[in-house]
Amino acid sequence: MRVVIDAVPLLIRSAGVKNYLYHWIEHLRRAAGGDTAIATFPALSGFGPLKHNCSIAGGWRTRTGLAALALANYTPLPVLDWLAADADVFHASGLTRHPPRRARLTATIHDMTCWLMPELHPAANLRADRNFEKTLLRADGLIAVSESTKSDAVRVLGLRPEKITVIHSGIAAPFFDVSVEAIDAVRARYSLNRPFVLFIGTIEPRKNIDMLVYAFKALPASVRQEFELVVAGPMGWASADTAARVRSVRYLGYIPEPDIAPLTAAATVFAYPSLYEGFGFPVAQAMAAGTPVITSNVSSLPEITGDAALLIDPQSLSELRDALSRLLLSPTLRAELAARGRSRARAFRWEACAARSLAFFQEVVRG
Repeated sequence: MRVVIDAVPLLIRSAGVKNYLYHWIEHLRRAAGGDTAIATFPALSGFGPLKHNCSIAGGWRTRTGLAALALANYTPLPVLDWLAADADVFHASGLTRHPPRRARLTATIHDMTCWLMPELHPAANLRADRNFEKTLLRADGLIAVSESTKSDAVRVLGLRPEKITVIHSGIAAPFFDVSVEAIDAVRARYSLNRPFVLFIGTIEPRKNIDMLVYAFKALPASVRQEFELVVAGPMGWASADTAARVRSVRYLGYIPEPDIAPLTAAATVFAYPSLYEGFGFPVAQAMAAGTPVITSNVSSLPEITGDAALLIDPQSLSELRDALSRLLLSPTLRAELAARGRSRARAFRWEACAARSLAFFQEVVRG
């Protein structure tokens, strides 16, 4: 069996999808047996370091890969039919408009936020996902990264449930074993001298950062003197007002991938009041790192956290404020949630994700 995976998102600035593809493809290749080959479009035999703000490949490979995508998307040339001529399965991304016609077609549904909350996205995101909808409707089989995402895809797009297999994403190994030395180093690097509440993610409307800043500033002065709010992540399509609020607390901007695990482990509390998540990598990673989590009671987040987090209504300032106060002032509760989180996170291993994905591809090929 030969599977060709559309890896174009690895060549551009991206967050969750890029994280997924990077680790997923590497683990698929490790798990594949002698009769299974995992290839990519464009051809990437090995990956450089994971960088969310730029390509993981060299300049030449990035330029030629994006040029091939442009030819495939904007000319009548059957580029992907040529490049994936020997594929049994082609696994598409949202960037590919014309998948090959001969291979079985699959894709991963990461979330349904552009369909459910279009007002929170720029026009380019909406156009990309509307194009991707054609792939989802045509596909022979689909992976959903959570039961919540599958349910939304069935309800919103009318997809057949039996066409979708739920395979939870994984958590990178460094989050499970962060050394004290790495934590101390990241504290020094970013001058984190006080205990802190942490948010990591792209600054965009769906992440509900404004509510987190409001809730933190609503805490008693004595709590805010002891703890600070730290926000990390690239500035996406946030409004000017949101950007100003983020910069009114400790804003670290984009964080290189090697620093994310120790930064997460260094936090006293991880707060993630997102309005919608297909899986929620930052939350799962925080649980693996042993950092107690506050997150939303919507979309996939209760599914991923189980009983290992404090769940709040993301639209309720008082619920978020009270959860912050409760957790910051209770070392006992923090220790309890940290232990539950570590245990819960073990369910989300890339090795398991890869094994289930290979079985999924085999089932699709069998028809």
